[in-house]
This record gives sequence, structure tokens and C-alpha cells, in this order.
Amino acid sequence: MIGISEQKRVFLRAEWRKLLMANYIISPELLRKHLPAGTELDFWQGNCYVSLVGFMFLNTEVKGWKFPWHRNFEEVNLRFYVRRRVGDAWRRGVVFIKEIVPKPAIAIVANTLYGERYVTRQMRHHWTDKPGEMFIQYDWKPYLGPGWNAMRCVAEAEAHPIPAGSEAEFITEHYWGYSNHGQKTMEYEVTHPRWDAYKVSSFAVEGPIVQEYGPAFAEVLAQQPSSVFLAEGSEVAIFKGGLFCVDEG
Repeated sequence: MIGISEQKRVFLRAEWRKLLMANYIISPELLRKHLPAGTELDFWQGNCYVSLVGFMFLNTEVKGWKFPWHRNFEEVNLRFYVRRRVGDAWRRGVVFIKEIVPKPAIAIVANTLYGERYVTRQMRHHWTDKPGEMFIQYDWKPYLGPGWNAMRCVAEAEAHPIPAGSEAEFITEHYWGYSNHGQKTMEYEVTHPRWDAYKVSSFAVEGPIVQEYGPAFAEVLAQQPSSVFLAEGSEVAIFKGGLFCVDEG
């Protein structure tokens, strides 16, 4: 539960559902130029990761307002994992390489207020339930050219708690967002309960990934993922962000 004082700080509420998360081990050197000042790369068992994530925003509210045609929409993002020392504790968060949504207003607000890297594309999704399994797919139009990009999976129909100490826990248990915002770093908090996840039996990514993410990331995404899972998701709250300089600690 969020207290009354914290309610005033909540910028966005929504549900994130059916998060298809494909996770790839990557060289830290490919990510260092994307690090916001004051953060450092976060590792799990000595490895650095990027994740390609597709999911649905549902029942979205911005500062308590429900905007028509902007409540339910797809997102696909490419992200990596960082941490920031604050006092005696680490804040573990994510940095986005690119976030794709179908609503221009969402991109404009996020890029302006949070310094994010949203772009707008035509998008669609397919969720199909069959006895004992689910088919989940997220599609987005490339910036140029015909066809669609797609990420898809077949997963078991029953979700289970994410095991403590697992790679999946590392991927999902990052509750801060960081981005470059002019000469400063934007920091914002995201809260949600621990998620359950479905076991994925097959996974594929298709389309002109080089065009979307550039040759370095496309080469990584062309490899076999270290892991793929489908998180059920939950209600989430994104709090108002704040700016800091490195010398502020």
C-alpha cells in the first residue's frame, strides 16, 4: 500500500501485464557510454545484461487522470541494469536504450519530463490461450521499410513465484529508473510487488533489428538469450522523478 504522503508523488499508475523478457549477456564496454552520471553497471554472477522486453500497459492513469485512447497500449523496450550508492544502501535500477510505444503523447511526456528515449511506432499484440499454454506476441513497425518486427513466445499456462537468488529475480527486482537529463541525471522510483512468471518453451525475435538498435546491439540480440521468461506483472506506480549531479552523491 502507498501512504497518503506518497500518493502526492505518484506520477503514473498502471498495470504492466504479460512481460516477455529476453535477457542477453553483453560486454560491459558496449554499455558504458550509455551510463547516466552517478550510476555504475550492475552485474549478476559476473555478467552484464541487456533485456528486450515487450508488455502491455493497462488502465493507465497520469496524476490521477484517465486519458481517452491512452489507457491501454503496447511497449517494447531495450534496457540494461545499473546501481547507485545512496548512503549505506544501493539503489538498483534500469537504463533504457530505446522504448517503443504507439502513442505520441506518451513518448513526448516521458522524454520531456524523465529524459527517456521513447519513440513512436505502429504496434499490435496477440495473446492466445490454449489448454496448458499461452501464445504471446508483440509487434512493431520498423521506422523505414515494410513488414513488422516481432518478439513472441509460447509459455506454460501456470505461473510460479520467481525463485530467490535467480537470474530472473535479478532482472525483475530493479526498482529505480535512470536517464541522462541535460547535464544531470534523472532518478525515479517504480514500485510493484514481486512477480510470478511462466516458463517459456519457445521464443523468437524477427525483423530488421539492425535498423532499430544499431549493429552492436543487433549482434547481441541475434544470439541465443541467456534466459527468457514471461512475467505476469502487476499494478505499478511510477513516482515523480528528481535530478541530481554527481557531486551531490
